Amino acid sequence: MGAGPAKQRTGDHHRGAAAGGVRAGPGGRWHPGPTLRSRAVTTDAAAEIAAGDRFAFGENWARFLEVLDDDRIAAAETSLRTMLDLPDGDELTGRSFLDIGSGSGLFSLAARNLGATVHSFDFDPHSVACTTELRRRYHPGDPDWTVQQGSVLDPGYLAGLGLFDIVYSWGVLHHTGAMWDALANVAPLVAPHGRLFIAIYNDQGTASNRWARVKRRYNQGGPGQRRAILAGVRAYEAAKPLPTLVASQAYYLAQHGRLRHLPKADVAPARGMDRDRDLIDWVGGWPFEVATPEAIFDFYRERGFTLVHLATCGGGLGCNEFVFRRD
Repeated sequence: MGAGPAKQRTGDHHRGAAAGGVRAGPGGRWHPGPTLRSRAVTTDAAAEIAAGDRFAFGENWARFLEVLDDDRIAAAETSLRTMLDLPDGDELTGRSFLDIGSGSGLFSLAARNLGATVHSFDFDPHSVACTTELRRRYHPGDPDWTVQQGSVLDPGYLAGLGLFDIVYSWGVLHHTGAMWDALANVAPLVAPHGRLFIAIYNDQGTASNRWARVKRRYNQGGPGQRRAILAGVRAYEAAKPLPTLVASQAYYLAQHGRLRHLPKADVAPARGMDRDRDLIDWVGGWPFEVATPEAIFDFYRERGFTLVHLATCGGGLGCNEFVFRRD
């Protein structure tokens, strides 16, 4: 996904390099870190991708559409219901939904299926094409679902959008290259008493810095190097649960004289996404910034928002999800 050009890069400091931009301020409060390096704004996603400054999010999501099915769509709808605290049977009819960095278009589709009037935009033209394709497949000619190319870092574009009951941007704003600007820009788009639903990469300090280097190498490398990096990450991810699995099976064997049957993994992970596409999105996802939950909480509290739902990744790798209400 992508919602805007790489306006700035966050330099090295004690909370992380390009992977981070948060630090403890006076009194223990959290504030954006200093910008040590900046460059001119570009509105050309293709040029950034060609230069190795941006991952081709849209091309990755185009492949996801090949495996999209009703089960994945239902999972996306359930995810929205859960995080927005919608009671069973309650829909989004009569509410407006803004999808910033719509990517594959799956959550725009989910919101429209739930009855919302939807406006989707993305910086990456391939992502715009993906969202447009889902609209064509499931809601052809629907006047209550519009799709555009735009940037969350473009105040002129945002000013023409108006206010929305629900502003949604899952795993997007940390890929703009100017995360704190993007976080600030989405706040005025939320209607009074409306909801802001975002997900931001968790700040793991040193580990986040290491992943930033991997992502940078991936985007600057050729096809062979990218395949090698992906293979290495797949092997790393597969090996992580191995010690626990071996210990568990050894205990079961000692108790029962046989190995335990292991159930088949679910076909679709949470939110209806695809594990392989998610892995590629994670490894390649550049630009890349991170934040602690405290930083995001304080950032929006200072802007008149109240946190109503939080789902963290337990301090590890992944995104922390936030739903705020505009007071």
